[in-house]
Amino acid sequence: MRKHFLWIGASLVALTACGNSLEVVNHNNPDVARAYATPSGVEGVVGGLGVQLNNTQRTSESINTQAKIFSGEQFATVANFGMAARSVIPRNPISNDLGNDNSFSNFNNWDVFSRTGRSAASAIQAITAYQAKGLTMGSKAQDARARAFAFMILGNALGYLSIGYDSAAIVTSATPSDVVPALSGYKDVNKAALAMLDSAIAVANSADATSGANGFPLPNTWMSGQSNLTAASFVRLVRSYKARIRAGVARTPAERAAVDWAAVISDATNGITADFTVNIGGSTGWSAGFDVSQSYVTGGWHSLPMFYYGMADVSGAYDAWLKVGIDSRKAFLVQTPDTRWPSGATRTDQQAGTPTVALPAGRYIRNRPTGEDVPVTGWGDSFYDHRRYGVVNLANSTGPYVELSATEVDMLAAEGYIRTGNLAAASALIDKTRIKNGLGSVGVPASATAPYSTAADCVPHVPVGPSFTSTACGSIMEAMKYEKRMETSFTGYLVWFADSRGWGDLVTGTPVEWPVPYQEMQARYKPFHNGTNVAVKGTYGF
Repeated sequence: MRKHFLWIGASLVALTACGNSLEVVNHNNPDVARAYATPSGVEGVVGGLGVQLNNTQRTSESINTQAKIFSGEQFATVANFGMAARSVIPRNPISNDLGNDNSFSNFNNWDVFSRTGRSAASAIQAITAYQAKGLTMGSKAQDARARAFAFMILGNALGYLSIGYDSAAIVTSATPSDVVPALSGYKDVNKAALAMLDSAIAVANSADATSGANGFPLPNTWMSGQSNLTAASFVRLVRSYKARIRAGVARTPAERAAVDWAAVISDATNGITADFTVNIGGSTGWSAGFDVSQSYVTGGWHSLPMFYYGMADVSGAYDAWLKVGIDSRKAFLVQTPDTRWPSGATRTDQQAGTPTVALPAGRYIRNRPTGEDVPVTGWGDSFYDHRRYGVVNLANSTGPYVELSATEVDMLAAEGYIRTGNLAAASALIDKTRIKNGLGSVGVPASATAPYSTAADCVPHVPVGPSFTSTACGSIMEAMKYEKRMETSFTGYLVWFADSRGWGDLVTGTPVEWPVPYQEMQARYKPFHNGTNVAVKGTYGF
């Protein structure tokens, strides 16, 4: 990373270099100075930031893929991308030794987020420098559009580093381009991320944003197919990211409780009102490598484990599963009123309702064809696959992908309402997806910890202590968590993982963050360390 920082920084310090009549410039090599040498060049850099931030989140070689295993969002038997290593229970620490088996996956998000954030900061600095000379990209509005977008990307890059890693370098629009900042702890990185997102909002709301031509809405290529991002809708999107990043940084239940929930509620209730999707595949250059492509490969690449998904069951099969040691557990039939699942009293019936990869509208989960089962021993054995993007997958992974679910934002507000005692407001938000998916209203229970219902078919059924071998109807908090899990599966970045560690729901001993990759520490001439900060026994006794 030192090379990346200095390479980008030095090229911006000297936008023109001393001439040498004998020097021949090879234009086939990257030339960062030329990219920032003109306003149009800077705008070109800004327009390419979105795809850089997007693709590294979804790529299979990612801590996001590992986090899906840690959080029970998915299970796999293959060793690729660190999945088999992260499936082991009891959990192992995250090795950060030289050349460890998962070194590329551990490094990939760190590397791209850090470089993308630096590129965004450099673009903002370049625009400021042009403006000081009386230059623009064409108008003040066009400059404001680019600056606002770059601030959003910078804020997200820092925010995702703060959620995934124990430390990161804070690069902002005020960081000199030739400076390599020291590493800061995740809490400080998160604060800097929120400040950059605030800057994006301020620029979008400024008078400059409406002064001249070619301002908002954003060009649809900047967010792949989103052609309606006016200044107002852009601000709603950024506020949604603020809510996600502010809440997602917590490592423990105590840290989650200490989140500024009033701020989360304010941002979330002024955030997006429909799923924010991006177009992937085809000629877009945008992708969702694991969520829409690799997870659809049969033969051990993907299934849904039952630790959390099993809470949908109302037949008693999940209770029976909990009573068996985790190494001896077997797949069971989930019977639930939740219409996002296949219905039927037998596996054959459920398979008939989900016969192909492309599921009926509103169905997210299939009971896979028996011939595609992979022999699994223990808690990972399951009949079920996530297939929300089946139509997109069959179209060569081309189509809409949910980058930010409206339900994710609603549930952030709902969690804030629950934590601040406004159960009626929380219930109204939770019901938005419950009712349309066959679960009925959660109502307004007597307290945040009381079961929301005593009905035998309530969802979710959650494990209860002290033995955690039986279940009971969950609280309004558990209803919120279930809805959020169902609607954010295979969307966003580290959503399940960040939530589950903050709620105290992870399997005991699961690492709660990744260490700064050894490659970065070597570049800084600093000792590196393993990931040993882990979850204690939590909500469900897992």
